[in-house]
Formats: sequence, C-alpha cells, structure tokens
Amino acid sequence: MQSSGTPTLYEWVGGIEALNRLTKRFYEHVHADPLLSPVFAQMDASHAEHVAAFLAEVLGGPASYSAQYGGHPHMVRKHLDRHLTQPMRRRWVELLLATADELALPDDPEFRSALVGYLEWGSRLAVINSQPGAAVDPDAPMPTWGWGETKGPYLG
Repeated sequence: MQSSGTPTLYEWVGGIEALNRLTKRFYEHVHADPLLSPVFAQMDASHAEHVAAFLAEVLGGPASYSAQYGGHPHMVRKHLDRHLTQPMRRRWVELLLATADELALPDDPEFRSALVGYLEWGSRLAVINSQPGAAVDPDAPMPTWGWGETKGPYLG
C-alpha cells in the first residue's frame, strides 16, 4: 500500500490473480476477433501471463515483469514492426474493457478512469512503436500508473 493508505491500482483490481484472469479471458476474445486475431496468431502460450505481469507492475504491483523480462524496453521490442493501426488499437482497448466488465472487475469511476487512462496512453505508444523506424530506448523506464496520472508527450 502507498503511504497515504490508499491502495494501489494493482491492489484495487485484485492483484495478479485478477489480472491473470483478465488477460487469459481477454486473449480468448482476441483470438475470436477478426480484426485482432491475425496480429496475435503466433502468440506464445504464455503471452497472457506476461501481459498480466506487465500490467501488475504498471499498476503498482511487484516488479516481476522487469526482473524476468527486462521492463519496458522488452515490451516495446514486442511491438516493433507490427504495423498496428488506430482501428486495431481501439478494438484492443474496447475488448479489454468489455472483458473487465465480463469478469466483474472493479467498475467504480475512479478505478475505471485510471485504467482507461493507462490503456489509452499505453495502446497509443504501442501503435507508435509498431511503425517502421521505431527504435527501443534501452533505458526507458517502466511506466507507472496511479489514481490520477498525467504524462507528458512521447518524444520516442
């Protein structure tokens, strides 16, 4: 918990168990989606678990993604040359939020506002990092998200 006694977003969502349920079910939906399934056709069997660990760290949970995989630079590398589009990005966010509703994850306005803020910010970076010529900053810090985050422009 943070020093103020306010739970982290990670704690509020239900920890790694909730995020694993979310990403597992979400990628089941992705595989059935005509727009997104081609992007994830070659997805590793552990992809959902990796994304859950990444989200956990971003939302204030343990830094296990960084320890195991190399943090944000590793995630950026996964998006290089994927040629993601805005329609794909919007569908990804839409499906993730629909899955959160399906699994009855917290839907209070404060949490959902923070979650949507991160998903919008992060998915837009994924699109930027998937275009030709995008490069990985090996020193890029892991993003962290809280209850009222704002971020400056991406200067990649």
